[in-house]
Amino acid sequence: MTRLAVLADIHGNLPALEAVLADMAQFKVDSIIVAGDVVNWGAFSPQVMDRLHEIGAAVIRGNHEIYMLDQGTARAPEAWANFVIPAWTRTQLGTRRLNQIATWPDTLSLRFRDAPTLRIVHGSPRDHFEPIYPDSTDADIATMLASVDETTVICAHTHLPLDRQVGRWHVINPGSVGVPLMGIVQASYIVLDSSEDGWTATYRSLPFDNTPTFEELERSGFIEACGVTALLLIEEYKTARSQIAPFARWHAQKYPTEPQRMEHLAEFSALDLQERLTYSTESYRRYIATMTDIEVK
Repeated sequence: MTRLAVLADIHGNLPALEAVLADMAQFKVDSIIVAGDVVNWGAFSPQVMDRLHEIGAAVIRGNHEIYMLDQGTARAPEAWANFVIPAWTRTQLGTRRLNQIATWPDTLSLRFRDAPTLRIVHGSPRDHFEPIYPDSTDADIATMLASVDETTVICAHTHLPLDRQVGRWHVINPGSVGVPLMGIVQASYIVLDSSEDGWTATYRSLPFDNTPTFEELERSGFIEACGVTALLLIEEYKTARSQIAPFARWHAQKYPTEPQRMEHLAEFSALDLQERLTYSTESYRRYIATMTDIEVK
């Protein structure tokens, strides 16, 4: 039997990663796989990259690695010019680590002798930014996976656990290590066991202390450099709820011609939770309303 640990969406959160690695030790896994978004959003992107290199993890790029490499180049959409956190994170990573990210693959096909092949992607096989949500329809998922020969697909990006059979594909999302969005401040990952019939995912979810992250974000000048977005991110860490995207949608509707200001953040923060959630994606709202039926151990 082959046993893997699959992580995703660490986002530079070293305390969360260390909690996962400590928990993982009991399972004696054969390999560690990371399905993208290693860096950005967090305080310790360089340290997380170095730690994954130290333990020999196999890593693919996620959309946040694409931000690192493409923002400020001709490859980037015009709107990315206003993204403040990726610009800050690049200054923390430096040229050597950015060049390392440039060599990471966008997807992996894993071929173990004792199990069916596995495809690892970040969003969908078509696009780092395309989410496979827990409530995505079978038809939509089948369209996204149409080019995939492997029968087990690991995805990430939404930060929401998923374990579904869709036609011939077993689709699994391990949730987020570093930026949980399920309303509980816990780091999630999966232990994946092989058999001739397929792969079985055991979900793990464990508490971690974000205090070092808050201290480092303050010490490093992150709040001063990133302003409103920085404060929203800190709230996202504290609440384990999506904050940055709902605020951006609210702001675009209410103040479409104005830059984001602290007084706008205060106005948005004064809304109750349910009203703020109305500015989240429909899939995320449904998920928070129902939570997940995946067993977490």
